[in-house]
Amino acid sequence: MDLPLKIGLTGGIAAGKTTVSNLFAKLGVPIIDADVIAHALVKPGQPALEQIAQTFGPEIMHGNGELNRAKLRQHIFANQQQRQRLEAILHPRIDQVMQEQVAALSDPYCVLSIPLLLETHYKDRVDRVLVIDCPPNLQRLRLLSRAGLSQTEIEQMIKAQANREARLAIANDVIYNHSDLENLQQQILVLHEQYEKQARSLTRHQ
Repeated sequence: MDLPLKIGLTGGIAAGKTTVSNLFAKLGVPIIDADVIAHALVKPGQPALEQIAQTFGPEIMHGNGELNRAKLRQHIFANQQQRQRLEAILHPRIDQVMQEQVAALSDPYCVLSIPLLLETHYKDRVDRVLVIDCPPNLQRLRLLSRAGLSQTEIEQMIKAQANREARLAIANDVIYNHSDLENLQQQILVLHEQYEKQARSLTRHQ
């Protein structure tokens, strides 16, 4: 196992991964976020965006050359084959950037936020899997509060991900995000101390 200790953070859509990442970041922990990397990869002029436009056609582009995310989302969540085509373009590039960012760190541990950690088999690249869990009804309520999502789209998005039981089955650690922010902060502080301790122990044994 190489330093830093790599914590793979995952969870269902709207489980609270961004909130948890932000709280770890406030403690000074480096966050490497697959979604942030993906957004950077599809900016105008990027090779990945050009390949996406060639693959899915000009209708998924705005007139100003930017990606029409809503249109692409409708396209891929309604069709598993199309979703896999998009993943084949993005996932190898995301993987490469993540590995480069981890290699540049000298911190005791880092958090790799990967929504599709289970689906992409990325768990073999991390030292521990941290799952953010919340009840499905709360997940749906949070998604409904996001602008522009229909009930059908919500169900398609949830269905496209691994189910709750499968995620919990691979978890080394679980954060339950079903209460208030204070409760969430307490869980994160406990894990932060645990991860720093594990990283120190790892250093001693290398």
